[in-house]
Amino acid sequence: MRTAAAILSFLLAIAILPARPATAAASAASLPGGKTTYVISQGHLKAASQQNWVRLGSYRFAADGTVRAALYLWWQRHPKARQRTGTVPDPSCTTKAGGAASRPRACEVLTAGGFTGAPEESRAGTYTLAGDVLTIRWKIAQTWTEQWYVRPSPDGRLARLDLKHSTLATHGYGYGSNAAISTRRAMSSVKAFPGSLRQDLTSWASGKLVTSGNQPFGHSAFRACAATTSCLTYLQPSSRGACQKSGGCPKYGGGTRPDISSIQYYLTMISKSDRRDTLWHWCTCLAMERGEFCYTGNSHVKPLMQIIDDTGAFRGWVGAEASFSTGSRATDMLAVLRISDFR
Repeated sequence: MRTAAAILSFLLAIAILPARPATAAASAASLPGGKTTYVISQGHLKAASQQNWVRLGSYRFAADGTVRAALYLWWQRHPKARQRTGTVPDPSCTTKAGGAASRPRACEVLTAGGFTGAPEESRAGTYTLAGDVLTIRWKIAQTWTEQWYVRPSPDGRLARLDLKHSTLATHGYGYGSNAAISTRRAMSSVKAFPGSLRQDLTSWASGKLVTSGNQPFGHSAFRACAATTSCLTYLQPSSRGACQKSGGCPKYGGGTRPDISSIQYYLTMISKSDRRDTLWHWCTCLAMERGEFCYTGNSHVKPLMQIIDDTGAFRGWVGAEASFSTGSRATDMLAVLRISDFR
């Protein structure tokens, strides 16, 4: 009887113990997709407007319901010139010959203005979750609320944000994990990525919006550089839709006697300490029309942020195009994009 009473007393003691505080794992469940750190691309893109903008950067969520953003902003109202990165791919992955070649030209890679420095915009806000919908309310002078659908990846290592509604943005992509924003992968890992990367993009140019989806991104076709290991290059031999006689290359482009419709591609790391990369590309014939070796006109500059999963593995990028024309705003090229194996 004494033994039974002792057991009963022990069980009662357990039953009336005060509840323990939530564990870290339980707290993480209140985070969007269970992830703290997201890379974000969003934009305000409307066909009839010449006040369009794109933003690229990161959101960091805390379990107490707060969120902080650090973003780069490119806005037609305040256009920024292209910026030199300081990276010139070495001879192993480029050529100093003009005309037709099997490798891109040895040119210093350009990116969007300001992207080599710190993010110019920071803001704080609060967030709530209702089912699979994330709502963010930013604490700024104007009303800015965002809603995103939260989609976990099948392997649980990533969460994706699909834009549902925003007070100011019209398009957006986001990917999150619990990897620190300082975690990134080298270009050797990018080239060796075993998955299939595909691109979704909405772009603005000449007063028109163009949306394209599920485009293959051939990262494995890029050439590694032996010395400038922070860079990959690729020369697309020809293009059916770009670099044509009717598209700015009347002497050398596709459909002319030289029939040069190749495209020069450069993919370069911007920072070793965070997720920043950049993609730069331009039609070979455009440089030839101007008598240039490296094109100084309206090339495509696309800042990128690497998508890194919980294991620290590379999974693609979110990005933006911020190619402001050297002429009028009507010929700017802006875009919001993602390149990933989880779409």
